[in-house]
Amino acid sequence: MTNENNIPDEGEVILIDKPLTWTSFDVANKLKRACKFKKIGHAGTLDPLATGLLILCTGKKTKQIDTYQAQEKEYTGTFILGKTTPSVDLETEFDAEYPTEHITPKTLENARLQLSGSIEQVPPIYSAVRVDGERLYKKARRGEVAEIKKRNVEVYLFEIDSQNFPSIDFRIICSKGTYIRSMVRDFGQLAGSGAYLSALCRTRIGAFELKNAWNLTEFIYQKRIALQLEV
Repeated sequence: MTNENNIPDEGEVILIDKPLTWTSFDVANKLKRACKFKKIGHAGTLDPLATGLLILCTGKKTKQIDTYQAQEKEYTGTFILGKTTPSVDLETEFDAEYPTEHITPKTLENARLQLSGSIEQVPPIYSAVRVDGERLYKKARRGEVAEIKKRNVEVYLFEIDSQNFPSIDFRIICSKGTYIRSMVRDFGQLAGSGAYLSALCRTRIGAFELKNAWNLTEFIYQKRIALQLEV
């Protein structure tokens, strides 16, 4: 691929702090239009209600996307015990309430330990996993039931802070393919209750950290100035 001066497009790696409610595709599409990128892709989807680090690659750098996707991830966030939603976050309405009075610090610790190390998990029904060639979330929105295969993932670190119980703050470091919403769902079940994710932020992918990421609007503004485009 070349630019208008016939110079090869070596591409670049862009770190963006994904805005709340935006999909990862929304961010890539916005950058492509606003910054005139001919080729762009993201390395690891974030749910619309999650914020944090999104790696995007342009030009020849898109060949490195798989490498970035394979690296370990770090997340911080909050889940609430006692209620559930079909999506395990606030994308959908509450569908059930559960008791929390029986939950003790030992209950929480046992659940945390069972979700640490090498574990099996089932992706959420509201996810981008393909079943029979179609994204699961599309089937879920039609009310269809699909058979979802378990997957093996690694949870290298799982820290919880329950001082605001039933609200639980957490920090997780995990392998590629780990669904935080699945961990929240399973934690609620292991605690003899239910749970939903109220906030999630991806803080690191491999050696790339959120603190070094651009605000989307600021990146576009600076890029357009550098390209001498109309701002």
